[in-house]
Amino acid sequence: MTEQDVSTCKFSLEPEDNDRLANLCGQFDEHLRQVETRLGVEINNRGNRFVVIGQPDPARAAGRVLKSLYDVTSMETLTPAGVNLALQDAEVERLKTAEDEDEKQEIIRTRRVQVRPRGPNQRRYIHNIRNDDVNFGIGPAGTGKTYLAVACAVEALQKEQAQRLVLVRPAVEAGERLGFLPGDMAQKVDPYLRPLYDALYEMLGFEKVGKLIERNIIEVAPLAFMRGRSLNDAFIILDEAQNTTVDQMKMFLTRIGFGSKAVITGDVTQVDLPKHQPSGLRHVVEVLRDVPGISFAFFTSRDVVRHPLVQRIIEAYENKDGGEEQ
Repeated sequence: MTEQDVSTCKFSLEPEDNDRLANLCGQFDEHLRQVETRLGVEINNRGNRFVVIGQPDPARAAGRVLKSLYDVTSMETLTPAGVNLALQDAEVERLKTAEDEDEKQEIIRTRRVQVRPRGPNQRRYIHNIRNDDVNFGIGPAGTGKTYLAVACAVEALQKEQAQRLVLVRPAVEAGERLGFLPGDMAQKVDPYLRPLYDALYEMLGFEKVGKLIERNIIEVAPLAFMRGRSLNDAFIILDEAQNTTVDQMKMFLTRIGFGSKAVITGDVTQVDLPKHQPSGLRHVVEVLRDVPGISFAFFTSRDVVRHPLVQRIIEAYENKDGGEEQ
């Protein structure tokens, strides 16, 4: 970095509060070091007065991150995961144009939590779900496809835009054998819906989810059980859709009734079907991509909102697979 490249960003965090400052910095300043490593800057502070040194864009981004995180400290204890999400936002912000800065945020509001999209692909995904009746979220693990779909479903239930929530998953083993698990088919599939349940518990609470399941307002339905049904006034989520066959995908899409909305999520790089059997998710992109009222949101490794290593792992596999195909 040359002298001309160096920029200094100075600011004070108000109101000055030693507990909030300690929360912001983290144990042994781990949160500050996390920001430094991710954005390639140097951060110095004396009390609530901060100086960030680095290239102009990263230095300004670090300043925005620290100010944003300081606002959060008034409500919650920061964690490295929370800092990572803020940093991911900062990297997205650096790529935005001035016009993008003014773009409306698609914030999902439920009674327990507010969910804000992380980046343009998540924002587009939420916009699609709210405006189209059939929506596809396609991309690698950790990009928020399922979590955001559940958040939109909870919001729709609370606004009475849907009368019930139906969670659907194909009963395909990912290297395991479902036949050896105890219980009927619904009970066998239940553990595979854990990401959906976890999101529901976070947004509604454990007891509330249990009561809604008892009242059949939330229903768990293995994909095979959907045949012959017609779902009206429902918010339907088909998770792990890469493991549907072409016929199953067509069957599912034709179950959607009046007043219903469907979100189909999946990762076409993790298909567990027999090798000779094409994925219904891959096929449906080709068939329905230009059909009005049906929207697609495609995620990449840059949209991963888990540990930073997850993004690098996905990119490594993408590079390896790409090299083998050539």
